[in-house]
Amino acid sequence: MRPVPEHDPKSWLLKALRETANALESLLWGIDEELVDGRPDEDEWSSAELMRHMAEMERCYVDRLERMVTLDEPHIRAFDADSLEDARRPRRPDAFDALEEFAELRRQAVYLLWSLDKSDWHRKGIHPYLGPLTIMQVAREMNEHDLAHLWQMRRLADHFAAASV
Repeated sequence: MRPVPEHDPKSWLLKALRETANALESLLWGIDEELVDGRPDEDEWSSAELMRHMAEMERCYVDRLERMVTLDEPHIRAFDADSLEDARRPRRPDAFDALEEFAELRRQAVYLLWSLDKSDWHRKGIHPYLGPLTIMQVAREMNEHDLAHLWQMRRLADHFAAASV
């Protein structure tokens, strides 16, 4: 019997974070270009709005990680979907430009995380509401955010694939 490899949360998170941009790209390219700005329902996001949101959130995550890596227990700003620019407002970049921006920012985040040694993953930033957060916690939050929106993009892709049949 082969031994079970030791679970390495850092490696797992890096792999998951690295794969998100490719998964989003695959889903987005599966939607007809004229449907990328379409919403399946009035209260749901379009693919373009979703990609703009992902790029905006990634800018916030990269900023947070860079502060936590370079400063000792920095104060990090709170952000959530409501505190960011409204992704639904029609504006540029388009979905594909936003995807490209997200992918570049995600590469920055993954390279930064990859460069850290084991003790660096425990570096902290001070969140105004949550208190101390470690880099590991931020990376997990990024992954959870990715999973929620990958599911949302999958639903959009499935909806518009079914609509075009």
